[in-house]
Amino acid sequence: MDAFLATSLKLGSKEIKNRLILSPMAGLTHVVLREVILSFAAPGLLYTEMCLGTMVPVENRTKSSVFRWTDEEADILVCQLVGNEVETMCRAARRVEKEGLFGVDINMGCSISRIYNKGYGAGLLKTPDLAIDIVKKVKKVVNIPVIVKFRTGLEDNVQFAKDFALRLEDAGADALIYHPRVVSDIRRRRPRWEYIGEVKKQVTIPVFGNGNVFTGEDVKKILDVSGCDGIALGRIAAVRPWIFAELLKGFKPDGDTFYFVAKKMLDGCFKNFEPTRAIKLYKKWAVYFFANFFYANSLLKKVFKATSYAELNVVLEDILIPLPQVLSAPNLNFLR
Repeated sequence: MDAFLATSLKLGSKEIKNRLILSPMAGLTHVVLREVILSFAAPGLLYTEMCLGTMVPVENRTKSSVFRWTDEEADILVCQLVGNEVETMCRAARRVEKEGLFGVDINMGCSISRIYNKGYGAGLLKTPDLAIDIVKKVKKVVNIPVIVKFRTGLEDNVQFAKDFALRLEDAGADALIYHPRVVSDIRRRRPRWEYIGEVKKQVTIPVFGNGNVFTGEDVKKILDVSGCDGIALGRIAAVRPWIFAELLKGFKPDGDTFYFVAKKMLDGCFKNFEPTRAIKLYKKWAVYFFANFFYANSLLKKVFKATSYAELNVVLEDILIPLPQVLSAPNLNFLR
């Protein structure tokens, strides 16, 4: 892959070692997936799931399902905050800094109804003045990098995204992750990668491109089209947790890799979460992981029938040893 991706990049007062980062995903970028990713190669940044700004100041790191990490990842871990109250977000950001994490991200991209309808996530794009005020105030109370992940807006109008990006920079944002889809698209329409380049031209801070990057060819295309400073990989990191090693170091999975990942995820889920949540999280991730295989539906049926660690353990051995036929690219029907 292009050596550009392996170069370092300044984000505010800190530096990341490469330009590929993990994009935050609810129910997926928890401590277990991050540990699996790190067993292959470290991206420039790892991300938590989105964490409620109201909860972060009082969360117990050892008990929280989302505000949890290993000491080994802290220096490259960004906590993504979701909320729309200035003081609440400031208190949360101070807690993140106190814990020694790399930085904080303010979520302006999540468009699922239960978040959006509260004015959180992409809902902040309906109130841009408030969104800018949150960034400005958070930046004043912490010294760690402040990043914003955001969408194009409520309409397919890149001018809003360009103007908003400039305002975010002026408010003190140290970097942007831009997902070039409108709020109502969710994931239905293709992202407009060409918009990323237009946003990048408006600001001097780093801009990471995001959206439907699943293969090495996609990486090349998004870089060529947008000229972005780096790429935030989302769903493909759940499908193939070795993707960062593949793109940065030329890693190629062998016949043992798939079982290793499935088993490590299983053990990690039951180590970090109580059984009911562990099973729920594992099955949510399995939908993405089994997109790697032909006949994924039949394989997933066996996973979904399992109701305990022991049963899942047996199922994994049954369906992954020997390895079923692997697709050259993941089946995108499982990634919607």
